[in-house]
Amino acid sequence: MGQKSTVETLLENWEGVYKKGLLTFWLLLFLHDRPAYAYELSLGVNTLSQGTVTADDNSIYRALNRFESLGMVKSELRQSAVGPQRRYYQLTQTGLELLRQFIQRNILMFEQPDIAARLQAVVNVD
Repeated sequence: MGQKSTVETLLENWEGVYKKGLLTFWLLLFLHDRPAYAYELSLGVNTLSQGTVTADDNSIYRALNRFESLGMVKSELRQSAVGPQRRYYQLTQTGLELLRQFIQRNILMFEQPDIAARLQAVVNVD
């Protein structure tokens, strides 16, 4: 196999930084649907992001602990049907409002016609 191209290497580096920053978004988006425990969140983020974002269990736990200390999520122990109790996390009002504002400021802006046209122009360049 040949060396990676400069563009591929640059893209991987950029995406690595970009995706680390998006973990919060994907976790909160998943928790918007329903409470979940950490292992579910790991699988859920991977599925929801269509495989573009993955996180190991330690990253998930660190993020959840940080979110809980900031009041973005709350947790409770629940009995599991197949083993010991599990800690389930759910969004708080603060977490929901944070997710809403992030989406408005950073995601929905791409739907604005002038920005959408610019994005299409870049993608459609031969």
